[in-house]
Amino acid sequence: MRDAPHAPVSVDGHSLDLDTVARVARQGGVVQLDQQARARMLRSYAWVKAAGRRDDPVYGVNTGFGSLARVRIQAADASRLSTNLVRSHAAGVGPDLPDDVVRAMMLLRANALAKGVSGCRPRLVETLLAMLNAGICPVVPSQGSCGSSGDLAPLAHLALAIVEGDHGRVRVGGMECTAADAMAAARIPRLRLEAKDGLALTNGAQLTTALAVLAGHDARRLVLAAELAAAMSIEALEGATRAFHPAVHALRPYAGARATAANLRTLMRGSTLVDRVPGKVQDAYSLRCTPQVVGAARDALAFALDQVQVEVNAATDNPVILLDADTAEGGYETPADNKAFSAGLFHGEPVGIAMDVLKIAVSEIASLSERRLYRLTTGNLSQRLPPALAHRDRPELGMMLPHASAAALVSENKLLCHPSSVDSIPTCEDQEDHVAMSTTAARMAAEVVSNARKVVAIELFAVSRALAFRQAEGPQVRLGAGSGEACELVRATISSLGPDALPSEVIAALDRDISEGAFDEVTDDLWAVGTAP
Repeated sequence: MRDAPHAPVSVDGHSLDLDTVARVARQGGVVQLDQQARARMLRSYAWVKAAGRRDDPVYGVNTGFGSLARVRIQAADASRLSTNLVRSHAAGVGPDLPDDVVRAMMLLRANALAKGVSGCRPRLVETLLAMLNAGICPVVPSQGSCGSSGDLAPLAHLALAIVEGDHGRVRVGGMECTAADAMAAARIPRLRLEAKDGLALTNGAQLTTALAVLAGHDARRLVLAAELAAAMSIEALEGATRAFHPAVHALRPYAGARATAANLRTLMRGSTLVDRVPGKVQDAYSLRCTPQVVGAARDALAFALDQVQVEVNAATDNPVILLDADTAEGGYETPADNKAFSAGLFHGEPVGIAMDVLKIAVSEIASLSERRLYRLTTGNLSQRLPPALAHRDRPELGMMLPHASAAALVSENKLLCHPSSVDSIPTCEDQEDHVAMSTTAARMAAEVVSNARKVVAIELFAVSRALAFRQAEGPQVRLGAGSGEACELVRATISSLGPDALPSEVIAALDRDISEGAFDEVTDDLWAVGTAP
């Protein structure tokens, strides 16, 4: 999971993975269109150009859109139709999306078009990739998509930056300006749209998927940080380790639970704080059941990431141009030369359900973390740690209020975890009579991950203090190999903020540490345990 220099990313419609999308979105790098993908795009583009002059209706090429699909459009009006589609769909509202989400959208849309089944020009993809390379990021509102027929409004706002004219705003280096000025400065020509171009730019679930990729990437890192915090808390609370024995988990062999139990054993190896309370048989659920809860989250996350990985390299257009398909297959005849297939590949349900699963799983990680934090800060539950982890020699409230912040975040997550994908509302004159609300699911999943990461950051803050109390007992106290290393990293971050740092500043710094992979040197090998056979 460490970040390192990478070769240019070749966009071919088939080969993107989640880590590459996250890296390009957040760190940049050179992206380019694969030449074989370019050739595929030219084939479907040529078919669309010819279809626009024929009598047979081809959705979005010589017809209107949505419930207006029966309205015929003349070839001379195709460009205006595409442009008007983009402009009319630019109806997004709400706060602007972060740049990393928009950059992921751009890369994912380019990759979907590079499959060569959308009937649009390679120049659309080349323009998107040139913008990524130049650091030009369209301004895109975060709300307004129902997640079906694609993320229409958000993608239309993205497309405005590409389309010639006095519309569209972008950010370059964090500064907002007109798309016309930024594209001219970067010497990237804006485009006069042709038939199918408007649909190609707007018809896909790329905002949903961009949010899902980044939330999944962050959630995977969060799982490892949560297991690290759990190991440290089990040590600070003088826990019993028999609950994590491999023979125990062989009896109920969920992959996630076995991985979490193995990671806890690895992180606590060599600790003198565990298994030292005479007669102690078992711990509270928040310690003893960490493999069952965090392990279940691992399994759920694996499902979600598998779904998103499929979506990253999927076609989500409508219609798709399948030049090699047998048009008679399926039991009914269609014109042999009609290679345009109208279907529902844009529907966001596969990713929407995955994001609902992810946010529930991540919420449980935070819930368990808060319970351990409660035990750390509650005197009669903490194996004789000071109440609230307050120092006895100074007037302070210790970790009382950081715990309250964690409790607030955990409760907020409960509201965010309502499954968006069970909702639907008809749109487009009832043509779109079942929608996914996948974009809402993905936005909420990103919020849940952010909240959960702060909860784990608070636990790391608290347990580093709790372990300092344990270490003050004398030199005979030794932390586990992994937990000791992590404890030093946490203390280094806290120390760098100075003696007068507010709790909120410490929490923000540790939140950033988790997000940016500061604990990777401790946890780098631990995810592989969960993915092994």
